[in-house]
Amino acid sequence: MRLRELLGDLPPGMPAISLAVGEPQHAVPSFVGPVLDAHLAEFGRYPMNKGLDEFCVAAAQWLGRRFKLPRPIDPASEVLVLNGSREGLFLAALAAPHWVNGRAGRPAILMPNPFYGVYEAGAIAAQCEPVYLPATAKTGFLPDLNMLSEALLARTVAFYLASPANPQGSVADPDYLAKLIALARRHGFLLFSDECYSEIYTQRPPASALEQAGPDFQNVVVFQSLSKRSNLPGLRVGFAAGDRSFLSAFLELRNVSSPQVPLPAQRVAITAYADEAHVEENQRLYKLKFDLADQILGGRYGYRRPAGGFLLWLDVSQHGGDEAVTLRLWREAGLRVVPGRYLARDQADGSNPGAGYIRVALVQDQATTAEALHRLVGVLG
Repeated sequence: MRLRELLGDLPPGMPAISLAVGEPQHAVPSFVGPVLDAHLAEFGRYPMNKGLDEFCVAAAQWLGRRFKLPRPIDPASEVLVLNGSREGLFLAALAAPHWVNGRAGRPAILMPNPFYGVYEAGAIAAQCEPVYLPATAKTGFLPDLNMLSEALLARTVAFYLASPANPQGSVADPDYLAKLIALARRHGFLLFSDECYSEIYTQRPPASALEQAGPDFQNVVVFQSLSKRSNLPGLRVGFAAGDRSFLSAFLELRNVSSPQVPLPAQRVAITAYADEAHVEENQRLYKLKFDLADQILGGRYGYRRPAGGFLLWLDVSQHGGDEAVTLRLWREAGLRVVPGRYLARDQADGSNPGAGYIRVALVQDQATTAEALHRLVGVLG
């Protein structure tokens, strides 16, 4: 909405290319249509909110193949299907205050800043204080855990972490995850690990918080989605996995509040989690686009090849700032990007960790991406 207001009725200076929305544009996997067709009759049934047993098994087995887990996930008690990870992340915030023991002061939900908007929405809906933790270049684009006070941790209900991060593409290493999980257990709060970009990476596969969570996965819940991994944002299928005690309470809430996942969509997901060929092709296509960014952007705008995700986080503070550059790119080059300040909140000192950056989503095809990046450099120099 803020971006639409900023651009207003200004016409694009060239044929428009949108790099503003993180919506994958690669082809839908070829198996989707046949699987849906084979299970059309199941649209006539109400799904159980827990998810098909076969889906939970498929998700648990995929986790076991993809990550070095301390033990296999129990599909019966440690996996819940989600109508996309977003609704799960939102409703988890509502469930968290009822699961966590009494807090010392107003309950708080912590999140990186910049952040995915549903974290804040969940915190506000749960009547918790959203606490924004700056994730800047100085901190490796992750919240600085050493800056968290004992008083804040004592009233924390949940901590949202995105790894790979949106928008910076930063990835939490195993030591960081282990330290955060130790804090969660010592202070009795939940770690909500948003790992929906885990299968889009340019270096090595990102770790999961589950790998550092010990054999009981206590205080840790991860959220996954097929939107990025399988180019299926419209299917609206993901899952939550981890702490069985929390997931049991979470399911009780979901049984009366959340949208159920249609059975044919779960059937597609079962096939998707069993297949890595389409994921590897997806990764190859993103790699080619990051190769283009390496060549075209070089060292401009503080560009660095991100560890994960498909977003560029470009420092345009020396080119007039994020809003001014966003306007200029639209007016002169027809490029639609997002000002970084729109993805963050002002800190107590008035600073905004997103100010001076633009977010560029590399979701278009290779030729369109090359054209867009050349236009960007042509305008900014």
